[in-house]
Amino acid sequence: MKELVNKLKGDRVIWSFVALLALFSFMPVFSASSNLAYIGHGTGNTLGYLVKHLAHICIGFAIIYWVHRVPYHYFRAISKIALPIVWFLLLYTLLKGTVIAGANASRWIQVPFIGITFQTSTLASIVLFIFVARYLSKTKEENEPFQVSFVQLWVPVFITLALILPANFSTTALIFSMVMMLTFIGKYPLKYIGFIIGSGIAMLAFFLLVAKAFPDSRFFSRVSTWESRIMNFTTDKPDEDDYQIEKAKIAIASGKFGGLGPGKSVQKNFLPQSSSDFIYAIIVEEYGLVGGVAILVLYLLLLFRFVIASHKANTLFGKLVVVGLGFPMIFQAMINMAVAVELLPVTGQTLPLISSGGSSIWMTCLGLGIIISVTKKEEEIAEEKEEKERRKEALQRLIDKELAEEDLSADEKIYEEEEMYSIEDNSRNPMNAVLNK
Repeated sequence: MKELVNKLKGDRVIWSFVALLALFSFMPVFSASSNLAYIGHGTGNTLGYLVKHLAHICIGFAIIYWVHRVPYHYFRAISKIALPIVWFLLLYTLLKGTVIAGANASRWIQVPFIGITFQTSTLASIVLFIFVARYLSKTKEENEPFQVSFVQLWVPVFITLALILPANFSTTALIFSMVMMLTFIGKYPLKYIGFIIGSGIAMLAFFLLVAKAFPDSRFFSRVSTWESRIMNFTTDKPDEDDYQIEKAKIAIASGKFGGLGPGKSVQKNFLPQSSSDFIYAIIVEEYGLVGGVAILVLYLLLLFRFVIASHKANTLFGKLVVVGLGFPMIFQAMINMAVAVELLPVTGQTLPLISSGGSSIWMTCLGLGIIISVTKKEEEIAEEKEEKERRKEALQRLIDKELAEEDLSADEKIYEEEEMYSIEDNSRNPMNAVLNK
């Protein structure tokens, strides 16, 4: 165990907070999955969901470990190559995506031969944030005209958002807000940022007008859901979302200061998304105000550590990558908590590293791996380079040894063949040796 910990590079504080959040997630997921167990096989046995969550967390930490060993500047080129691939995946999801839990939104694709579902918008957000950080760091010393930056930066951004919007408005809004924040930190001209915000609002309005003109189209099926959620949030009209919010508020009120105790939640049997979207309400019900505040403080400490990591980064690209990948995780957590206490309409955003789910955990871990790669110290980078050189030398020695053995065996074979053609002959006729040759 000590040897494994010594192999972990980068900011150990970030490692610690991530591990604490992941470890804490097991009890709420184990408890909140009971309704899924009853619906799924009628037994209420949540052990299978706990094992599944354990597998997701283990794969996630493996992703963090392998990604954090990759020099973060490699992702500059990867983002430019990966963006068209992400567009293809988003388009495929929009046209042929899988619907989960009866939702009228195609946000997932089925991975062939494996049978797991994958939410492509989570990968798209990571690739897009790195792409924006790459562009801002590249043009820091260049005063490019707005027309050039619009084509090189904003056209890819709007294409990505347009492919996510029909199925997931909350994710689109979150990504757009984070891109605006990233460009502001990257010192993109404010007048251009204002123009882009206005353009984004105009495009959204145009999308809604087209949706009103074609209400029966499957591409605009989510618009009515968005409208109803916003209207019901501002009024007292009861609906399905109000049912979820009411149960979440009952759970939070039942928790009081110390909570009902681990596994003793009552509202988990009534909340449809108790292990994902509304897991924070179950946490407060079981662990009380103490547990809810502790989770909030952990996320705020992680945010503070991201700020420190961004400040310590050696390059502008590294600073922007930490901000672009770290801040959205924290904002997503805040949105999830705000929905549970009815400060925001229902959005469908999960609680990072705590809510159940495969692709959301893995993409969060991918982003964390890149952030930790940025936080590696110079001596750790030098140590990795030295280890890489040692491996190359060891591999070269192995190749040289194999080649030497092959040459030796080839020489022996030639020597044996030469002995077969010896002119020495012990027959009675002394001329046979010459005649035979």
